[in-house]
Amino acid sequence: MGLTGIQILGKLPKKNCKECGFPTCMAFAMKVAAGQAEITACPYVDPKVVEEIAEATAPPIRTVKLGGGDAIYSLGGETVLFRHERRFENPPLIGTIISSSMSGDEVDRRINLYKKLSWDRVGILLRPDVVYVEGANAPLVKRIREELPWCALVLAGDKGNLEECLKVCGDFKPLLYPAKGETEGFFELAKGKGVPLVISGDSLDEVVSLSQKALDAGLKDLVLDPGSKGVRELFEDLMIIRRSAIKTKFKPLGFPIITFPYRYTDDYLLEVSLASLLIPRYASIIILSQLSAGALFNLLVERMNIYTDPQKPLVVEEGIYPVNGPNELSPVVITCNFALTYFLVNGEIEGSRVPTWLLIKDTDGLSVLTAWAAGKFGADTIAEFVKKCGIAEKVKHRKLVIPGLLASIKGELEEELPGWEVIVGPREASGLPAFLRQLQEEIKAKAA
Repeated sequence: MGLTGIQILGKLPKKNCKECGFPTCMAFAMKVAAGQAEITACPYVDPKVVEEIAEATAPPIRTVKLGGGDAIYSLGGETVLFRHERRFENPPLIGTIISSSMSGDEVDRRINLYKKLSWDRVGILLRPDVVYVEGANAPLVKRIREELPWCALVLAGDKGNLEECLKVCGDFKPLLYPAKGETEGFFELAKGKGVPLVISGDSLDEVVSLSQKALDAGLKDLVLDPGSKGVRELFEDLMIIRRSAIKTKFKPLGFPIITFPYRYTDDYLLEVSLASLLIPRYASIIILSQLSAGALFNLLVERMNIYTDPQKPLVVEEGIYPVNGPNELSPVVITCNFALTYFLVNGEIEGSRVPTWLLIKDTDGLSVLTAWAAGKFGADTIAEFVKKCGIAEKVKHRKLVIPGLLASIKGELEEELPGWEVIVGPREASGLPAFLRQLQEEIKAKAA
């Protein structure tokens, strides 16, 4: 059981120095107990206390970190069985195999797919983020690190080659995957280099036994491969692992899980369908036999949806967004910074091909009507933003289009913005193309 805030406070130096970023030691202790701050943020706490508190407050599924620099990934860290109980913490990494036994052309093709397959969705970059390097050797790992620096690495191979690969990786932490039957021989290497290790076996019982031996040897950063023989057994094993860790705090199973959907079918569509089921339950790494745009995009969108915190709305940054190359005679449209609203409006404007200045007002991620009701998207706040954002220097006209749902604030907004004509736009984003084409003609005619 984790420590309470009061128990953690008793182990702190109680200087109230604020160097941790909190006003008092009590506030800091409460945040540490809630898992919202790291005990290491206190510069004066005893190292032994750090280790004690970190162990006591660790989640049932241990957090394991891969990578380095700007590409650090966290696996595990989970505290619940189901998303509706709280939230899932760290999304699974998704990628494919690059093997030393593949031809040079095939290795080139797969590396190029990693570079090519990326999408921007509601401001989030979606792309494959892990490579399973089969038969890993130093030259291949070096090339992958240079060409795919954002990717985490799972290195599978013999001990001698993996030692050379670790030298190539430097401070970058890969995940070591020993061949079955050789796991114990990697304990010393993983511990000495401070890198995570996969525990695999022919059954879940064997995995439990090896995991306990690894813990006894002082290893803490482990990833489990249960060695399931079929799809049904795989899901049973995943559920057993998760329930054992969450409900009974069984430490040998309290680690992230790596999965290989292609092991259970030769049908790629079935493989991808299986991967889609592993995202919410409970894989931390999913390795596919290959990458395809259609399959990968759907998996990444599903992952984003499952692992987005429902209590934190997706937002875009406040500012002026030029769409379709606007100029001084282009229409000016304003809306809120709720990501879904932004992308709907932006998409319709792009489709209209009308050069437009799109103003995004920070509404804390609230939609148009909700933000208006909360006082975050009213005449006064919109007027203040329009005055300070600099749009007046970019256009010769003074016409501002507001969402149709805010028609009631037109008069008040014109009082707040002397010299501006406030135009009520369509109630639905789908009405923007025709509306903007007509408005553009009116602006040009008046300018002429």
